[in-house]
Amino acid sequence: MTLNSVVPAGLPADPPAGIRPFEVLQAGQGVPPGTAYLGAQRGSVLWGRLPCPADRPVLRVEPGRSVVIDTVSHEGILEDQGRDPLAFMARYGIAADLVLRDAIDVARDVPHRPGDGPHVVLGPIAVTGARPGDMLAVRIEDLRPRLPYGFVSSRHGRGALPGEMPEGPGSTFVLCTAGEGPDGPVGCIATPAGVIRFPLGYFLGVIGVVPADGGRASSVPPGRHGGNLDISLLTAGSTLFLPVQVPDALVYVGDPHYAQGDGEVALTAFEAPLRATLRFDLIPRAAAEHMRALYGETDDLLIPVGLDEDLDRAMAACVRNGLDLLTSRYPLDRATAYAYLSAAADFAVSQVVDQVKGVHGRIRKSDLAALLSPEFLPVPEEM
Repeated sequence: MTLNSVVPAGLPADPPAGIRPFEVLQAGQGVPPGTAYLGAQRGSVLWGRLPCPADRPVLRVEPGRSVVIDTVSHEGILEDQGRDPLAFMARYGIAADLVLRDAIDVARDVPHRPGDGPHVVLGPIAVTGARPGDMLAVRIEDLRPRLPYGFVSSRHGRGALPGEMPEGPGSTFVLCTAGEGPDGPVGCIATPAGVIRFPLGYFLGVIGVVPADGGRASSVPPGRHGGNLDISLLTAGSTLFLPVQVPDALVYVGDPHYAQGDGEVALTAFEAPLRATLRFDLIPRAAAEHMRALYGETDDLLIPVGLDEDLDRAMAACVRNGLDLLTSRYPLDRATAYAYLSAAADFAVSQVVDQVKGVHGRIRKSDLAALLSPEFLPVPEEM
C-alpha cells in the first residue's frame, strides 16, 4: 500500500520522504474476543439523526467498562458523492481494497432522508444505572486511524464564507493523505506546486447523550446534550462530561476527524474514520451537583464550552461556564476567577458551521496548582 494509490492524477504522486501510510483497518479486525464492540451497520447507526428516548440501546455496558467502536466517515458515501464509495474513491485513484466494507454497507443499507445531517451516528449505548442529574464521563482512551486518506469538503453554500467559497458552482472535495512521519502522524495535501504537510490530532466530532425532550433531532447542531461539538482538544486521554438526561444515559458517537483547525471554516475538516476506545464512568448527582453544563478535561486543561446560534452569546456562555468550573473546583470567588480568565485563559471558536456555534476555553490546571482544592471532581480511575 502506498500513497501513490490515493493521489489524483495530475498531482505529485510520491509520498513525502519518511512518511509511512496508515494501513487499512476493516471493521472488527484485530478486536480481542470478549471486548465490548460496536460497528456501523443497519440497526446500530442512524444517518443524519440523533437517537431519542424511545430508541432501544444497541449495546449495554456497566459503568467503568470500555467499548471499542469502529466509526465511519460520511465523506465518500453521501448522495452528492454518488452514495457509492467504491465509485467515488475510484475517481481519486483509490483501489477497492482501500475502501472500508462497513462504509459500503452503510451507504447501501442505512436510510438517509433529504434534509438530515451527514453524520453516521453509532448508538445509543446504555450505561446501566445512569439517571437524570448524574454526569456521564466519556473517557477517550484510544483513537486510531482506519484509512490512509480522507477528505475536506466545502458545499451547500455553508462554511465561514457562504456565497464566496467554494469558487464556482457545486462542491469541492479535497483529498488528504495520512501516515506516520518522523515526528508523529502527519496529513498531506498534494498540489501542483508541492505537498502541504500538517500534524494530525484525532478526535470524534460527535459525542452526546440523548436529550429528554423531542424526537430524533438532526445530527448537525450541538446542544446541552453534546452532539456535534467539534472540539479538537478532545483527543485520546481527554474526558467529556455530559449531563445525563434520560435513564441509562443513551450515549452515541460519530463524525471522526484526523485533524481540524479551530473554526472548521470550510464546513468540514479532515474527515476520516477512526477506531475509538471509550470508557463510560458515572458521576452520581451528589458529586456532580456543582456543574450542570457539559465540559471537557485533559491532564493539563479544563475546557468549558459555550453554545449558541449567535457567536457573541456562545462566547458569553463559555465564560460563564468557565467561572462555574473555577469557583466549584477551587477556592475562588467569581470576580477573581473572572480576572484570571481574562489574564491567562484562552478562548477559541470550536466551529461556526453547525447552525449552533461553539466556543471552548483552555484553562491550564498548572496555573491553579497552588490553590489546594479538595473539591476536584471525585471520579476514580477504576470504578
